Amino acid sequence: MQTVGTGTRVLNFLIDTILIFIISIIFSQWYNFHVIYWHYTPLAPYSFFFITLVMYYFLFESIFKRTPGKWLTISKVVSKKKEKPNILQILIRSLARLILIDCFFIPFLNGRTLHDYLSGTYIVEA
Repeated sequence: MQTVGTGTRVLNFLIDTILIFIISIIFSQWYNFHVIYWHYTPLAPYSFFFITLVMYYFLFESIFKRTPGKWLTISKVVSKKKEKPNILQILIRSLARLILIDCFFIPFLNGRTLHDYLSGTYIVEA
């Protein structure tokens, strides 16, 4: 199995981010309905994006080893041993995506992002 290039990673990121954005807007509108009519505590709009981001990556990568972006680019997440990553690796990977400078580590970590490096995972061709 060969690791994917930066172009594939960017395409994964764009597809997944668009889906996360759409899901977070829907979730935000649903929650705002409850804020107006049942007086729930309001949350900042960006919090829905970050909650959705972590849940999206954690659920898809723990169940399928790939997200919709990775399905379209025919790639998947594997551990160092080229096996399915364990739940702890996926949790670390999902939470590390919240670090805003995550993607800027590609030139310094041999084509890997910070969330790959911290969790000990790789993105390979499926």
